[in-house]
Amino acid sequence: MKFGTYFAYWEQEWDADYPYYCDKVARLGFDILELGAGALVGLSDSELSRVKSAARDAGISLTGCIGLPAAFDVSSADKSVRDNGLDLLRRILTAMSKIDATVLGGIIYAYWPVDYGKPVDKPSVRARAIESMLSIADFARENGVLLVLETVNRFEHFLINTSEEAVQLVKDIGHPNVKVMLDCFHMNIEEDFLGDAIRTAGKYLGHFHIGECNRKVPGKGHMPWEEMGYALRDINYGGGVVMEPFVKMGGTVGSDIKVWHDLSGGADEKKMDEDIAEALRFVRSKFA
Repeated sequence: MKFGTYFAYWEQEWDADYPYYCDKVARLGFDILELGAGALVGLSDSELSRVKSAARDAGISLTGCIGLPAAFDVSSADKSVRDNGLDLLRRILTAMSKIDATVLGGIIYAYWPVDYGKPVDKPSVRARAIESMLSIADFARENGVLLVLETVNRFEHFLINTSEEAVQLVKDIGHPNVKVMLDCFHMNIEEDFLGDAIRTAGKYLGHFHIGECNRKVPGKGHMPWEEMGYALRDINYGGGVVMEPFVKMGGTVGSDIKVWHDLSGGADEKKMDEDIAEALRFVRSKFA
């Protein structure tokens, strides 16, 4: 396993000075920096080159994550919206290839967060999601990027809430470049036992997000870390384990993730660095 973290732990917007974070996470002991994939399409080739060089010099790998906005919903009944979404994914994947990023995860099969003010037609949405993922999977593979479909809780989307649903969707897509992405924050809401959910994913698990049930860094809540560690070893998981803590209010990140009170205890950047470095040591002790 390789261990990483999402840049947005420190940020209030979905973009940032990625070269800065390449150096930071490497110094903190991580193997992977996960980026906001949507922001990559706004970077010039020279800026993408800076990100690639920074990651190479720091000795870390890069991955990306996005919840597609509604205007780019690849499961939409409106073909023009689906086409917009697929075009955005192609631009993201092209940018990722330029920085040697290897995994694109999140709600890339629909849009996020879902609008429950609209009718839910799960079978139709599912069918269109499969069609869209099949249409983009070869392009992703040609650009060296694995697609991983994130399983999220019922309040954020309805299409895949459990590991079992995610595995069946990936099987129905039937493309070797599409796998499952689990996130223990969402699993804590939807799954009976987190270890069993990991074992259900098994060979289909391509990426794993972690964090506490309260969105704090690992070790500051009551998630069953040893149970998850045993399960990951049982399935011989060798992919990325990426922390996704959100502890600060404010900005687009705080609003989208619904962080309405300070979960950091008033921490400054130095203290946040110390907290996540300690969380990394904690997770390695449970998983590795």
